[in-house]
Amino acid sequence: MKRNGFLFVTLLIVCALAFGSQSAAQTGGDTTVIRNARIVTVTGPVIERGTVVIANGKIAAVGADVQAPANARVIDATGLSVYPGMIDAGGQIGLMEIGSVAGSVDVAEIGDNNANIHVDVALHPDSSHIAVTRVNGITTSLTTPRGGLIAGQSALINLDGWVPRDMILKSPIAMHVNWPGGFGQGSEFGFEGSRGATNEARKEQEKAVDSLKKILRDAHAYADAKDARARDASLPKQDVDLKLEALIPVVRGQLPVVINANTERDIKGAIAFADDMKLKVIIAGGIEAYRVADQLKAKNIPVIVGPVLRMPNREDDAYDAAFANAGLLARAGVKIAFQTMDSASARDLPYNAGMAAAFGLPKEEALKAVTIYPAEIFGVADRIGSIETGKIANLIVTDGDPLEIVTQVKHLFINGRQVPLTTRHTELYEKYKARP
Repeated sequence: MKRNGFLFVTLLIVCALAFGSQSAAQTGGDTTVIRNARIVTVTGPVIERGTVVIANGKIAAVGADVQAPANARVIDATGLSVYPGMIDAGGQIGLMEIGSVAGSVDVAEIGDNNANIHVDVALHPDSSHIAVTRVNGITTSLTTPRGGLIAGQSALINLDGWVPRDMILKSPIAMHVNWPGGFGQGSEFGFEGSRGATNEARKEQEKAVDSLKKILRDAHAYADAKDARARDASLPKQDVDLKLEALIPVVRGQLPVVINANTERDIKGAIAFADDMKLKVIIAGGIEAYRVADQLKAKNIPVIVGPVLRMPNREDDAYDAAFANAGLLARAGVKIAFQTMDSASARDLPYNAGMAAAFGLPKEEALKAVTIYPAEIFGVADRIGSIETGKIANLIVTDGDPLEIVTQVKHLFINGRQVPLTTRHTELYEKYKARP
């Protein structure tokens, strides 16, 4: 019995030490210095030959005259550039492995109101898509739910970690709503959404919008009753409703609502709905957002654009309508970010931004739309999105412009930890390269 107790205590100590070493690695306990690099800070001037010091998972110092601390590990980045890690503003990475294999897909729940669903508990840290995405310079992703009118709550995750808890940067980020009848809900309206819907279909859409309003009004009433009960304990006990409970931060304006809407008509409807219900709203998808850019700017509503690499929406659209959308929005003063909407395509995030840059979006704005702008939209600009002292060390070291397809990522850091640039692809390459 004593021997078993001793073994048990020993096992606990070993596990604690292992966990501690993992935690230290996760937060980047060692000091690393990247020197002689071209540093693109995003929010400040480019430092042509500078140094970045990474310590305890954070950017400890950055500048042209920064000295390397003693005993620091040094990376000579002569001829290379340092950028903040890129942020995918919408996708299902960590929730979907193989779309045709149901057991590897956990992106949606059944029912119209899934407000109490939050994706952070369903993340799969060992997804093959994560490593493949990282090597293209994406360090952070907004992982979103899909199903129902109210799909649930998203999480902003760093693409490195042993367990879901290690990956979460902020959760929840937003409540996600699929605009009734719009693309993304898989409805009968098809890709063009309610623009081409019949009168009967539009009536169904209006009925669904009314249902959505009722859910939010019920949440208002539930929140008011809860507040009243907190002030007066003599009031009757209130039954807990997890769905309405999850909507309290939404109706109180504390949690933004990301509305997936694509056509001009649907986007206008979503804006009017947000005004009526007094919601803090973000438009996602926004295929025809350029048609209402002035209204979006007037309401200070950001747009998460994408995917950009797709066909035009309307039959009579110009061939470059999808590519030019972001540039037209930026020209109108609308804050934008880019999303890929997929796990397998998350690695293409820089090329979505690069294509938009080739069709009217200024190159500097394209870079900001995958770094600091999504960080600002999601309320984490004090932590990620640019190279500044005190921010989390999510950094990439490249041999060129990260939005160009020929550019290679040479080093990558998440939470200050240098992450190996190995993937399922590189493993297969090495395996078959050595085939006799």
